[in-house]
This record gives sequence, C-alpha cells and structure tokens, in this order.
Amino acid sequence: MKFINGSPSNRGPRNDRLSGEPLPGVSTRPLLANDDLTRHWHRDEIPYYGLDIETDTTINGLDPAHAAVVAVALTAPFGEEVLTGDERSILERLNQLLTQLPPGVIVTWNGSSFDLPFLAVRAQHHDIELSLRLTEDQSLGSRTSSIPGHPHPYRASWGPHRHLDGYRLYRADVGRGLGFSCGLKPMARLVGLEPVEVDREQIHLLTPQELHEYVASDARLACELVRRRLPAAATFADPFTP
Repeated sequence: MKFINGSPSNRGPRNDRLSGEPLPGVSTRPLLANDDLTRHWHRDEIPYYGLDIETDTTINGLDPAHAAVVAVALTAPFGEEVLTGDERSILERLNQLLTQLPPGVIVTWNGSSFDLPFLAVRAQHHDIELSLRLTEDQSLGSRTSSIPGHPHPYRASWGPHRHLDGYRLYRADVGRGLGFSCGLKPMARLVGLEPVEVDREQIHLLTPQELHEYVASDARLACELVRRRLPAAATFADPFTP
C-alpha cells in the first residue's frame, strides 16, 4: 500500500464494456476466498464491486489516527461479504478477497476522500501491506469530510481493480444541475431505492446484525447507483495508479 503524491497516471486500460451481470443460473451467495470466482463472468465482462466501511464511533470515527475500522462490506452481483472482528483481520481479509476476485471496478461513495485513505492509514498502523495504491489529485478539489491530514481526494486502484467514486460521478451533473447534495442516502431515495438508516454517530450501539445490514446496504446502494449510469459512468473510473 502506497500513498503517492503528484499527478495521476494515465496508464492502465479504459474499458467500454463494464457490465457486471452474473452468468445465467448463478445464485447469490457469499464471496468465498477459495472459490474460482472467475467462472461467474464472461471473458469480456468486467464486474463492479461495492465497497463501504464503518468506523469506531466511540471516539472520533472520522479520524484514522484514533478510530479503527469495525466493518467492511464488499458486494458483487453474485454475493457479498461483510467483514467484522478485530481490525487487523478485517484489513487482511479484505485485501485477500480483492486479490482473488476477477479484475473489475471497486465502487465507493466518497471513497476517494474517506474510505480508501482511511483504510490505507489503518493498514499503516498495523504494518499491513495492502495492494491499494493512492495518488493525491488536487484537481478533484477538497471536501469537508476528508480525513484529517488528507485535504485532497485520491485517485486509486487496488490490485487488478480500478476505482470509481460514485459521489463524484453524481456531483458532476446531478449535483450541479439540481443543486442536490448527492449524499448516498438522499440520492438513493431520489431514484426509488430504500437505504438502511441509522444514526451515523452511534454505530457502536448497533447490534452485529444491524451493523451487517447497514454497511452492506451502503455498499450495494453505491454500486447500484453507478451501474444505473453505465456506460457513461465508465469514464469516471480512475486510471491504474502505479
């Protein structure tokens, strides 16, 4: 895992066919590390994976210098996995899963400013080497929800996967055209999706089942909102970071 300052690289493929539909007859099931998941995809299709994290809100859950990651959801059309437990195991398991999944696009919502740099800082705290690569890009502007010490968003890639921040996709046209905030929950409700709602500052009070449902819901919503904008959304995917 590396933080790289400077201009983002333009290297890496830019694919037009970013569908992500599972093959007929494939049922939804958990993502298992020992599965040959590549058999679920046509050779010329690229899957989309939703990713969302939740952090410890008993302290400042927005500051990775103090708060740990308590849950990560990784979703795909053929299954999903919610990782909980001790933070080291969450980070190691996430990296392992992403290494084994077919190359695709990781979709987050404000992940360029929050989720991905937060994971990177926590991995450094545990001396864990992730396959995550981040390049600061000041041309993306700044956002108040960026984590402390990281005022600008990042372009990112994770192993064989590119990254696409759904928030920035929607902010570029829906936000500017309608004056809409483009937060995940309001945007989901606007298009008729039903998000799981909780008090974001009281994550530590959720039961394990409630936490599972909440983080998985956010990952699914982010991915679904992006998939509804294909194929145009493909142009917002970050290039591979060296």
